[in-house]
Amino acid sequence: MAALTTDSPRVIEANHDEFPTELPVVAAGVIFEGSFVGFSGSTGNVRALVAADNFAGISVEKTDNSTGAAGAKRSVLKRKGVLCEVAITGATGIGDVGSSVYASSDNDLTLTSTSNTLIGKVDRYNPVTGKFNVLFEALGVRSL
Repeated sequence: MAALTTDSPRVIEANHDEFPTELPVVAAGVIFEGSFVGFSGSTGNVRALVAADNFAGISVEKTDNSTGAAGAKRSVLKRKGVLCEVAITGATGIGDVGSSVYASSDNDLTLTSTSNTLIGKVDRYNPVTGKFNVLFEALGVRSL
């Protein structure tokens, strides 16, 4: 997969304290719904995640700051929860439950830690679909 170019809503399991927040978006940035979001350097502004960013959360709506200054728009994020039925590069089955999960872009998950961003752990495996649930926690609420 590649970086998002359109909204891609994610299914997040209900009945969790998702620690919602709104964070300022970088200048000229667009964050699509469903994007993994990261902090851009030390500014406190967020962007569509780039590998090695600190994880800020998952966007619940599109935020288009493409013509704005840094902080002109705020992105609404869920910072904690269970992301349902996702593909993870390198994950093959039940043996991966408990493994750390990393994002390599705003759309791609992997078990490879090198130069990527920790977002959570494999919570469950569905043998019917071959997909995984991921318990995710943003940097500010992380217990991992």
